[in-house]
Amino acid sequence: MGIHVSEQRPAGYAYLLEKLAIVGIPNWHRSMVSTKGTHSSKIQGSFVDEVFRSQYWPGETVGDHLEFALKYDGVNLALLAKIFEKVSPEALAEYIRSKPTGKYARRIWFFYEFLTEKQLPVNDMTTGNYVDALEAKDYYTVRNGERSSRQRIVNNLLGPRSFCPVVRRTERLSKLNTTALQQRCEEIVASYPPQLLRRALSYLYKKETKSSFEIEHIKSNASRTEKFIASLELAEQEDFCEKGRLIELQNRIVDPRFADRDYRVSQNYVGQTVTYQKELIHYICPRPEDLPSLMTGLLASHTSMKTGGISPVVHAAVIAYGFVFLHPFEDGNGRIHRFLIHNILSLQKMLPRGLMFPVSVVMLKHPEDYDRSLEAFSRPLLQVIDYRLDEMGRMTVEHETSSWYSYMDMTAQAEALSEFILKTIEEELVEELSFLASYDTTKKAIQDIIDLPDRLIDLFIRLCLQSNGTLSARKRAAYFDFLTDEELAAMEQAVKDSYKQV
Repeated sequence: MGIHVSEQRPAGYAYLLEKLAIVGIPNWHRSMVSTKGTHSSKIQGSFVDEVFRSQYWPGETVGDHLEFALKYDGVNLALLAKIFEKVSPEALAEYIRSKPTGKYARRIWFFYEFLTEKQLPVNDMTTGNYVDALEAKDYYTVRNGERSSRQRIVNNLLGPRSFCPVVRRTERLSKLNTTALQQRCEEIVASYPPQLLRRALSYLYKKETKSSFEIEHIKSNASRTEKFIASLELAEQEDFCEKGRLIELQNRIVDPRFADRDYRVSQNYVGQTVTYQKELIHYICPRPEDLPSLMTGLLASHTSMKTGGISPVVHAAVIAYGFVFLHPFEDGNGRIHRFLIHNILSLQKMLPRGLMFPVSVVMLKHPEDYDRSLEAFSRPLLQVIDYRLDEMGRMTVEHETSSWYSYMDMTAQAEALSEFILKTIEEELVEELSFLASYDTTKKAIQDIIDLPDRLIDLFIRLCLQSNGTLSARKRAAYFDFLTDEELAAMEQAVKDSYKQV
């Protein structure tokens, strides 16, 4: 009986992970090469399984499959870092010397030295055009990147070695036109008077703050609410992506007993107790000893993107989600994560001055979408981290894990944030401004019927909106027994006319 040979062989990253016995977070694209049959691809959610015809088989060397991976699987820095730990530098150098001007060989060479901080035994290039580390048509990249003369590569990555995420230009993100979003915001703003916008801003700050706390099932007291609102007001003018500013912000929004003076020094995780001494782990945070480097890289990435021509939404997604995944504090990480979205969108002039997006309101209304944006990273991460819990629930993470946090593919998070922002503009922002405009119209109409104090007019409108545009007999007797039947009917009609949905 003959030996069965599979009709399909893994190629690219799939081949390398199998050959080098690496357990890694799955890449978004998985390649196979068929010994017979035609080309095919299967899409499952955000993952693609692609089968290539036999003539695409790259060869048997690590270099061959690294080149295939960059061509067809894309750039996955976390997997490349793990692969480079296992491959022979001499074998890699031999492959690069065999293709001295090839752009993929030069990229492999650049990525090796960028990720390992070690030099391969390959002489510097002295001639040839510069090529980008990432293809700008496939990835979000910074403009005017630093040139590496050694490989004649332009480093257009989104961050330094210590924190360098990747965001792919997917079809969903390509539909996001920043200029169009800004124009839509300006159209909305132009259709309302300035005094109404000033009032709306106050409502939006309160709504955003309340929602951000509610997402974490936290009931904020008046003091912390006011401090958070004050910080949101500053977010329009000041850059909070500095270590000192982040610590100061954390101190303002958490219980003083849990205020941090520096990044956390203990291992933490997100989980829930299911039975006695049994925890269901949802997310494992980076080891505390890795945090200083990771956070320095995150803040450097922010600085690079701030002047690098990156889409404001992509910039905000990378830094805000990057922050919450690094989880640098014991408490307040989620609220700061959502705060940073506002801070970066304002700094990048995404918003007209004097306006803010209540993004947390949309996240609160669509919790499944928000959870999916977090789980896109947290779930696969659980498969590659070894840990143990003691009887007190304290976690110890085994082995080195920093590369999984340093080199995240944050495409899913950028896509999610773009959807949240679209909903915020078209639903929450328009709804809030429309509501306030109707409120003003109703208030003026009531004042023309009877000269009531503002407090009573506000109460009348609120009570009517709670009861389909009419005032109940009980509420009339309790608060408005002085109204005539004619005045009451006219005031109720004013509410119905202004709020057509009532």
